[in-house]
Amino acid sequence: MTYKKTVFANGTRIITESLSHSKSVSLGIWVNAGSRDELDKDRGIFHLIEHMIFKGTKSRSAIQIAKDLDTIGGFSNAFVGKEQTCFHARVLNKHLQFLTDLLSDIFINSIFAERDLELEKAVVLQEISMTEDTPDEYVQVLFDQTFWGEDPLGKPILGTKETVSSVNRRGILDYVSRFYSPQRVIIAAAGSVGHDLLADYFRTFFEALSDHDNGSPARPTPLTTPTVSSYPKELEQVHLCLGAQASSLSEERRFAEVIFNTILGGNMSSRLFQEIREKRGLAYSVYSHISGYRDTGLARIYVATDKEEINRVLELIELLIKGIQNGDLSASDIARAKEYLIGGILLGSENADNLMVQLAKNEFIFERYIHHKELIAELKKVTLDEVIEASQRIFSGGNVSLTVLGPVDRDKIGVDTLFFK
Repeated sequence: MTYKKTVFANGTRIITESLSHSKSVSLGIWVNAGSRDELDKDRGIFHLIEHMIFKGTKSRSAIQIAKDLDTIGGFSNAFVGKEQTCFHARVLNKHLQFLTDLLSDIFINSIFAERDLELEKAVVLQEISMTEDTPDEYVQVLFDQTFWGEDPLGKPILGTKETVSSVNRRGILDYVSRFYSPQRVIIAAAGSVGHDLLADYFRTFFEALSDHDNGSPARPTPLTTPTVSSYPKELEQVHLCLGAQASSLSEERRFAEVIFNTILGGNMSSRLFQEIREKRGLAYSVYSHISGYRDTGLARIYVATDKEEINRVLELIELLIKGIQNGDLSASDIARAKEYLIGGILLGSENADNLMVQLAKNEFIFERYIHHKELIAELKKVTLDEVIEASQRIFSGGNVSLTVLGPVDRDKIGVDTLFFK
């Protein structure tokens, strides 16, 4: 593996990691802008921009863009997160120059035609409705909104039907002008890629872009709002999302937290999966997960169960977490979790798509390359006591929130014996 980095005079960064065994290349144009950066009245505008990027440029129609992407084969897509936006593709290395030209064109020269905007708004409104009809996704959207309160971090990436309907072309052009500036752009590639050649390809398109200060607002530090909320809805199951604040992507204690999460609900041998699904048959889907951001994080547990079993499930979650907090943990538990995580890191290091994503995210957070050996070394250093401390810190009394979606009333949820007091 060979890592290289080039910074254009206007601030655009090109970062690559070459893999000698690869015949393809994964390429992404990243922007340090996401739903955290939107004003309340503009919720969902970055997601709509991501859709509109593919709807035509000064020299390519939407159908021509689609045909060009299909002609070179491989895989192409785009996504918007809370903090970043990415336009990416994976192709055979012989198509890299063409892909560079195509992605640069849609990124820099999209026209955002009014007629296309109205059609795409209708598509996004359908996407919002689809999410609302997918309870395992929707309960987590609702959880974010209640947990983060009025902070932008809790607002839905898709926006709302009201805000999306009100977006106009002028608003899109304003956001693109302010946020899609060279200083916020990282172009990351991994696989069969020559760094200098790729930098030359993109220099033609990006180096001449203005490096002016875009004046975009700073992200506020979020404040959590622990609460218990329920959203009655006629469903076959009750969907629960329970969580608390965790560490940011740059804090050292995140390594102990990810080991704790793995033991709690991160895989099939985890305590949540074994106790709730395998031993008692109370749920088909149950897991825990940690989401990290630049300045904070969120540990969450998801379960779908019968409405008659909601309190039993909550009591089991509390029992399992408190067991870890009270020291019901062995050196072999820690060793197995570490081996599971290290295996995932090593397998990911062979995947060009995964490497491309990690290159960009590490540049955004740390502004440097982080080899997988460094991550493995940090995981190996974590002690049993640090994992117990992580469980106590995250799921402490008064810091936990619960969101329930389905056929149950708020007053039927027995939270007095849980973490909510």
